[in-house]
Amino acid sequence: MAEPHTTRRPRSMARMLRSALILLGVLSVALSAFGAAFLFHNAFSEQVDRDLARTAAAVAAGYESSGTPAPEDLARYDLGSLRLTLIAPDGAVLFDSLTDDPAALPNHLDRPEVQQALAGGAGQSVRHSETAGMETHYYALLLADGTVLRLADETSNVWSSYNRVLPLLLLACLLIVILGAVLAAVITRRLVRPVTRMAEHLDTIEADVPYEELIPLAHTVQSDRKLREDNETMRREFTANVSHELKTPLTSISGYAELIENGMAKPEDIPAFGHRIHKEAKRMISLVSDILQLSELDGMSKGNAAQNPPDFAPVDLAALTKEVAGAMTMNARKAYVTLQYHAAPAAVQGSRDLLTELLTNLCDNAIRYNRPGGHVELSCGTGPDGCPFLCVEDNGIGIPQDAQDRVFERFYRVDKSRSKATGGTGLGLAIVKHIAALHGARIELKSTVGTGTTVRVSFPRE
Repeated sequence: MAEPHTTRRPRSMARMLRSALILLGVLSVALSAFGAAFLFHNAFSEQVDRDLARTAAAVAAGYESSGTPAPEDLARYDLGSLRLTLIAPDGAVLFDSLTDDPAALPNHLDRPEVQQALAGGAGQSVRHSETAGMETHYYALLLADGTVLRLADETSNVWSSYNRVLPLLLLACLLIVILGAVLAAVITRRLVRPVTRMAEHLDTIEADVPYEELIPLAHTVQSDRKLREDNETMRREFTANVSHELKTPLTSISGYAELIENGMAKPEDIPAFGHRIHKEAKRMISLVSDILQLSELDGMSKGNAAQNPPDFAPVDLAALTKEVAGAMTMNARKAYVTLQYHAAPAAVQGSRDLLTELLTNLCDNAIRYNRPGGHVELSCGTGPDGCPFLCVEDNGIGIPQDAQDRVFERFYRVDKSRSKATGGTGLGLAIVKHIAALHGARIELKSTVGTGTTVRVSFPRE
């Protein structure tokens, strides 16, 4: 049995900001302390080496100035904590300020600073004592008689220095944490409060954006709210229109069927009633079919093309135009309208079935809203801009200027009485609009009342 899905509780932005600011403060203190200690320790070490070099040079000058220097002469130099050593060329210790028996000390020939001095005249090195937490700096200077004069100074290493300042460092960190917590609380409150206030006034969210970075979010929220409101309005209107459109034929069918069922219809009227029932049923079937097709096209246009991919392939517009013209010829004859076509070579990448539906709906509208004796012309080709097109032109009743922007809306009819009489569902041009959008095409409508209408669908250039 699968475990129930648990919704992850969102984290608190204020708490995250407070924690981040406190952590940043502590890290800043710690890194600054360690960095400063290392920098000061290195500077101090360099200063110790320079002082040893100067002191060694001064002692060597005084020692050699006597003419016949002897190791015991070095005892007269009081150098405080500095250790003074004189080493023979073979490494034997001739004098050491810390012992009265230098001969007992080990041979110093292997010491790095001694080897450097014998080779190059001077040498220095640093040796660390991890256990004592100390480090010793050595400076060796080669004298004229071949002996090596060496000075040593013992200092605390960086870690032992830290041991002395650790309580102070911990106290500083504690103060930083306290100060950081107070500042973080104030800062996060000031940062979060405008965001909370913005969330409480979604109707005017774009007019009161506290931070520049939130402008895209505010725009998205406002657009989403507007889209939801528009969709809800469209849904209510669509439901009301569908209910109204279905109610009329259902009422007619129910009325005629009731007359027949109750025996109130005369025998000679039954065929006429049956014809009307059949006509209204066909109208309902056509309406339901258009609704289903619109629903499918809606799914494709709202980013669901990956789930319901249209069957796009090269489509020959000339062949399609001839085919639609042939299929609509009978409808044109019944309406006493002349149907012609002009098919120039043109091709697009698209769905042949959907493009056939598009041209059929445009042609059907041109025939329905025409006069006896009128004409309709279908054409296709490539425009001066290189874009393939389909065009339907008629000399029918035309569309008023104030209605031209709305004729592609669902269930919108310019002349409702004429639409009902001709059997239109009011969805044909809405289907045309969706199919054109799915193919990236643009629709141009030009119409004059009493003169006619021209609808041109231009496709993107290949």
